[in-house]
Amino acid sequence: MEDYSFERMWFDLKNGYQIYYTYVGNRYLLFKTAENCYTQKLLSAHNKNPQPKMLMLTLKRVKEMFPYMEDIEYKMTTED
Repeated sequence: MEDYSFERMWFDLKNGYQIYYTYVGNRYLLFKTAENCYTQKLLSAHNKNPQPKMLMLTLKRVKEMFPYMEDIEYKMTTED
């Protein structure tokens, strides 16, 4: 996804998509929680490099991480 920009990801998050990505060897799920508030959930676990299972992030932090995200996938959230 070489042409996938931060602006596109921000637009997708704003419109209810869940973003799956790899960052520093761990797999995460990112979704919008509230205005300028995003939840990052850890999907993989490495005993030698423990990470928090959930974090709240600002848009500024997401933008800082974006250049280092790999294997980006996205899904639309569905209401039951």
